[in-house]
Amino acid sequence: MIPDKTMNDPIPFLRPRLPSVDDCLPYLRTIEQSRQYTNFGPLNTRFEQRMLSEWFGNEGALSTMGNATLGLMLAIDRIKRAGRYAVMPSFTFAATPLAAQWCGLEPLFVDIDPDQWAVDPSALERTLKIYGDQVAVVVTYATCGSFIDLAPYEQLMKRGIPVVVDAASSIGATREGKSFGQGFSGAVVYSMHATKAFPVGEGCLVHSGDKELVAQIRKASNFGFGAARASEMLSMNCKLPEISAAVALATLDGFAARRQKLIGLHAEYGSQFKSSGLVEAGFRPQAVRGTVSPQWFAVAAPNQSIQEQAVKDAASRGIEFRRYFTPACHMQPQFSASPNTGLAVTDQLCETVMSLPLWVEMDEKIIKRVVDSVCATVAANREYVR
Repeated sequence: MIPDKTMNDPIPFLRPRLPSVDDCLPYLRTIEQSRQYTNFGPLNTRFEQRMLSEWFGNEGALSTMGNATLGLMLAIDRIKRAGRYAVMPSFTFAATPLAAQWCGLEPLFVDIDPDQWAVDPSALERTLKIYGDQVAVVVTYATCGSFIDLAPYEQLMKRGIPVVVDAASSIGATREGKSFGQGFSGAVVYSMHATKAFPVGEGCLVHSGDKELVAQIRKASNFGFGAARASEMLSMNCKLPEISAAVALATLDGFAARRQKLIGLHAEYGSQFKSSGLVEAGFRPQAVRGTVSPQWFAVAAPNQSIQEQAVKDAASRGIEFRRYFTPACHMQPQFSASPNTGLAVTDQLCETVMSLPLWVEMDEKIIKRVVDSVCATVAANREYVR
C-alpha cells in the first residue's frame, strides 16, 4: 500500500488564498478600459454597493480604505469626543491601541469575559464610572470574528460615549439573519487582509448606521476634500486602489462557498475536540454567538504547562500553532505604561490560549492530525491535566 504523503506534509497555521487570476481577469479588464486606477473608481463603487446590499441590507453606509489600521484611525478620529483615553481590551491585535495613539489618545485597558474573550460589560461600566469624561472613545473588539452583542454599545452611543468596533475578522459573521454591525450607529471597521476570511490582500470596510459619520470618515480618507477640492479637515490619503477593488469583487463572487467551507471546518474542529475527550480534559474553545466566518480555531488549554507543551509537540510534528493574542497589548513595550482597571482574565487566557490552523484547502483528515497532536500531548502529560 502506498502511504498517503499528505498525512506527513507540514500543516502551516495559515495558507492565504486570494481569488484566481481567471476570477479577477474580467474586473482587471474593466480597469484597463476605464483607465481609472484609484479615487473611488467604478469597481470600488460597485464593490461598496454590492456589500451594502448583499451583507448590510442597504442599512446605513460604508466606505472602503487601504487597510483596517487606517480605518480604525480615521473612525476614532472622526467619532471621538474631548477626552484623554480610548477604552479597549488588551486582548487584541496591536493595531487597535496603535490607532488610538495615532489619534492622540492613551489606551486604557479593560478585562474580557472568560467565554467569548470580548470586553467584559461589567468591567467596562466600572471603568466608565471611574474615568467619566476623560474617556474620549470606547474601542471594543469582536474577538476572532465573533458576533458580540452590540446592544450595550448602542446604549453607550445614546449616552454620548462614542464607540468604534474593531471587527477585523467579522465580515460574514451573522446572527438571526443580520450581519455583524448592521445598522449600528457607531463605526464598525472590518479588515480585508489576506489572512482574513474575506481576503483581498490589504483593504478595509468601515460601516455605520450613521450615514453622515461614514461620509466624514470617507472625506478624511481623501485629503479632507470638499466640493471645491480644498482640504477641510485633518486627513490623509488611504483610498482603496481599483486593482484591490477588482480582487474584492472576485472575492465577493466566491465568498458564499468559501464562508461555508470555513464554517464547516470550524464545526469539525469543535466536533473532534468533543469526541476526542479534549473538552472533558479541560480544553475550552472560544464561545461564539451566531455564525462566524472563522480565521482560525481558538481554544484555551487547561493550563500554561499543557499549552506550552502542545505548541512544542505540534511543531515537532510539522504543525504550526499560534497564540493569539499572546503577549496581550499591555505586555508589549509600546503599551506597557498604559493604565488598566484589572486584567485577571486576560492574563490567565494569555497563559493558555492556542490558535489552531484553519484554511480553505483543509479537510477532516488534516484537522484530525491537529487534534491527534493535542491528544498525544495530553496523554503524555496526564499529571498536568485537570
